[in-house]
Amino acid sequence: MVHPLHDADDPAPLDPRTAPAPAYGTGSLCDLIPAATAAFAVPGMPVTGLELAPADRVCVFLVDGLGWEQLRAHPGEAPYLTSLLAGSLGGTGRPLTAGFPATTATSLASVGTGLPPGAHGLAGYTALNPDTGELMNQLRWQPWTEPRVWQPHPTVFSLADAAGIATCQVSSPTFQQTPLTKVALSGGTFHGRLGGEDRVDLAADRLAAADRALVYTYYSELDAMGHRHGVDSDAWRGQLMMVDRLVQRLAEQLPPRSVLYVTADHGMIDIPFDEESRIDFDDDWELGAGVAVLGGEGRARHVYAVPGAAADVYAVWREVLGDRMWVASRDEAIAAGWFGPHVDARVLGRIGDVVAAARDDMAIVASRTEPGESKMTGLHGSMTPVEQLVPLLEVRS
Repeated sequence: MVHPLHDADDPAPLDPRTAPAPAYGTGSLCDLIPAATAAFAVPGMPVTGLELAPADRVCVFLVDGLGWEQLRAHPGEAPYLTSLLAGSLGGTGRPLTAGFPATTATSLASVGTGLPPGAHGLAGYTALNPDTGELMNQLRWQPWTEPRVWQPHPTVFSLADAAGIATCQVSSPTFQQTPLTKVALSGGTFHGRLGGEDRVDLAADRLAAADRALVYTYYSELDAMGHRHGVDSDAWRGQLMMVDRLVQRLAEQLPPRSVLYVTADHGMIDIPFDEESRIDFDDDWELGAGVAVLGGEGRARHVYAVPGAAADVYAVWREVLGDRMWVASRDEAIAAGWFGPHVDARVLGRIGDVVAAARDDMAIVASRTEPGESKMTGLHGSMTPVEQLVPLLEVRS
């Protein structure tokens, strides 16, 4: 039987080796802080091939959901950021790759550990815990899993703090005690501020308070508007205007011998609400055959097969979706470098027996088991440039 969305004359499935794997080690999010702090010679800091000019005071401002391509498409809403793209005002702009999947939990762990997903282990929005058989949401940390067992590597912030660098995070107070913060963004001191202006003002103060400093600050509201309304909505554009003002406000307060890096955790793409663009796993008997657990998110799926069914699940997903998604076995995805140059043994079972990453403007949703996520307009996760490329904008004083 031919699947309704798959014609017998469709092109051959995409080769997983042709997927644009992230530039781990030379130009990915995991390389940013190791490169920015290289001059500090912090013991234990991961080694990177990314080279950035040294500065005594380093500030990283991560804007959730600010993709490189979305930024370039909205110069009117973001004149200051656009000026940094062009390299004026003493700044330079270029893209980094987020890492796979291009999703918040994975990317924040990459930023905060200096390691790719195959090492830090937060390899998806949701992933199977091989020890319990439960699907774990790594953003909300549900069900509870001991954080330091799940992610045992030290953060770059803890390494810098131990080396005598004045280190802190400035973010919403709601994030201070979350497990994700503990495993990815802890080290030094945490300063909770509700408002964006309060955060950037305090970030500037903390930079000025020490001769050598590493400050991280974060803004999430742009991502929320993209998920809810789409990345070209009035609500999203309004948030981009706010981000532009916050970045300029922080840049204008930089103390001497400082550098500000503006980056993001992923881009985003709007997916139409139609049956061809949003395939509902919960209603698709063919895609569900032999699947024990569906993980990941709409554009980056981890598919966990019942024992003995992995080969059949792989064959069906390749046949049905392989001309629109890069569909790989676990071994193929690892060999292609999707999760980094090496995957730790403890992480292997978290990766799906089948991994599917969308190339086209489509998603595998799950209307009953993932009702909230399935209603989102803007999605992300895969390796397309619109999701994968994030800005690295630089201002020096």
